Amino acid sequence: MQRKLRIGLSLKHFFLPENNGWFKRICLVFAFILFDYFSTLVFCQAPYEEANLYARIFMESFGIPLGLTLFVFIANLPIYVTLSLDSHIAKFPFRIGIIAESFVDVAFAWFVAGLHFSGGTSWFWYAPDLMRQVLGMLLYVVMALLVVKPYKPRCSD
Repeated sequence: MQRKLRIGLSLKHFFLPENNGWFKRICLVFAFILFDYFSTLVFCQAPYEEANLYARIFMESFGIPLGLTLFVFIANLPIYVTLSLDSHIAKFPFRIGIIAESFVDVAFAWFVAGLHFSGGTSWFWYAPDLMRQVLGMLLYVVMALLVVKPYKPRCSD
């Protein structure tokens, strides 16, 4: 019996994630992004208060709510599309999956969750940036272990 490798992408692969561990990662990552978004909306009174230069430019051009919303949407769309595609494409054997999912979790923990947690808490918690980012990373890793459970075998190899 011969198996054919079919690779076909449609728009649903870009925007509708498959309901698996990758979908849970999307929800977890965007929880941190939305925390930063809402804390900025609540505490930012003028665009010059925003530390992110690009977000500040959007906020100065379109006003705080619309500018911040556009910036967050544009800046995080590639993250969403990447994770959504991965939810359909990345189907690794268990041993390789542990390594790949661990790498993804650490990368997203530091570069996305940690940064957004640090940015969101910077409005009300006067701690060093590195401390806030490390705490955000640790929160993401703990939540990923509890919610995503990347190290549970899904099927036998």
